[in-house]
Amino acid sequence: MTAYVVNRLILLIVSLLGVTVLVALIVRLLPASAIEVLAAQQGFSEAADLDRLEHELGLDRPFLVQYGTWLAGVLRGDFGDSLRTRRPISDELKARLPVSLQLAGMAFVVAVAVAIPVGVLSAVRQNTLLDYTARSLAITGVALPGFWVATLVVVWPSVWWGWSPPLTYTSFMDDPLTNVSQMWIPAVLLGLYFVGFLMRMTRAMMLEVLRSDYVRTAWAKGLAPRVVILRHALRNALIPIVTVIGLQLPVLVGGAVVYEMVFTVPGIGRLLLEAVQNRDYPVTQAVNFVLAGIVLTANLAVDLSYTALDPRVRLGGE
Repeated sequence: MTAYVVNRLILLIVSLLGVTVLVALIVRLLPASAIEVLAAQQGFSEAADLDRLEHELGLDRPFLVQYGTWLAGVLRGDFGDSLRTRRPISDELKARLPVSLQLAGMAFVVAVAVAIPVGVLSAVRQNTLLDYTARSLAITGVALPGFWVATLVVVWPSVWWGWSPPLTYTSFMDDPLTNVSQMWIPAVLLGLYFVGFLMRMTRAMMLEVLRSDYVRTAWAKGLAPRVVILRHALRNALIPIVTVIGLQLPVLVGGAVVYEMVFTVPGIGRLLLEAVQNRDYPVTQAVNFVLAGIVLTANLAVDLSYTALDPRVRLGGE
């Protein structure tokens, strides 16, 4: 087990380095460089001004030197400064990452609270009206574009009833009630998008487990339906379900950008979009580094949770 964890941690570090290199390369290959965008924003047009700005920001150095300097700073806990605002990127991340994590956490609670019970009921009552309705709603939820649904939620109530969701943001530490009242609508919309994937996975795994011999034996013994479904069926169906949850958690953080933009939530997804639009290389690299770290850590946590869900599972050949 220890050797497995060490190997996975080494792979995690290598993967993080690979992500940062790819992101640093790709963002510099986009049309319009950071200097051109900054020059347009600040009204520079003379070649001397462009050269001065490029030298001032250190963008005239070779790519490997720029990347090495940035990586050395990351190892010290310093992501550098934004090219556009000249503010420390660490301060932006500290301010915005908790907002995205709160939004993703609330969406996760909504998704799990809805998807798993509905998926279990859909499997237990297969080919009934409940099953058909749940499956149809799940497919609809996955198919509908998030930006379109979010826009309708903002526009329709204001047109028909003269009301719109709050489009401002208040910190949870400043006013918890106001914060929750502002965050629950985008959290529910984001969570319902995740419900479709999780509900279908729960239903499929439950149907497979319900056909297994040990569940049939439990029914034959006369155990209560609640005991058979929850203790024998659901627990054995949880491993692939937990895998989906673990893989989708980072997607919730990264996929929240649509809802952050529509509902003006100052999260990390919105920061990433603004950084790409402004060709802010250090911010783009820093945000992707954090998101990649969340993804890889979640994957490792999911793998380690297998042994708790199923004692028969052994990691690392143990």
